[in-house]
Amino acid sequence: MTRSLALFVIGLVFGGGAGFVIAAANGVTFDGHDHSDPSLHGASHTETMAHDHSTALNLPAGADAPTLDIALTQDPMSGWNLHVMPKNFTFAPQNASTADLAGEGHAHVYINGEKLARLYGSWMHLDQLPKGEVEVSVSLNSNSHSPLSVDNVPVRAAVTVQVD
Repeated sequence: MTRSLALFVIGLVFGGGAGFVIAAANGVTFDGHDHSDPSLHGASHTETMAHDHSTALNLPAGADAPTLDIALTQDPMSGWNLHVMPKNFTFAPQNASTADLAGEGHAHVYINGEKLARLYGSWMHLDQLPKGEVEVSVSLNSNSHSPLSVDNVPVRAAVTVQVD
């Protein structure tokens, strides 16, 4: 009995650890709450300021302003592959939830307007999308999670696909 319990605990530790390593290696984190609706943030959330992104970080237009393109292709085996292609922007997972630095941060991925995950790299595999017309959108965000905008226009890209 003791051996079974020990093996069970070892399996949980290594299994959970492997899952976190795989997610981190793919640049995906799941936040556990909706960042897109400021009304859902309680006082303790806004007091910490760690995720205060109700105000966009507005940057001036120009040759060095960040831009964003995305492409969504059906994976030959299953699901969809999202390619996020920012310009003048660097993914900086090591600086998440810290002070903003010009030209770096992470992305937020949305499915039909609902936040799915944070993204710290250029590619993401989406296992399943809902049936029907689906909009996949991505926003660029600063290290402090504030959405980026250029001349008050959010740095976002979206694509719509038909899922049968």
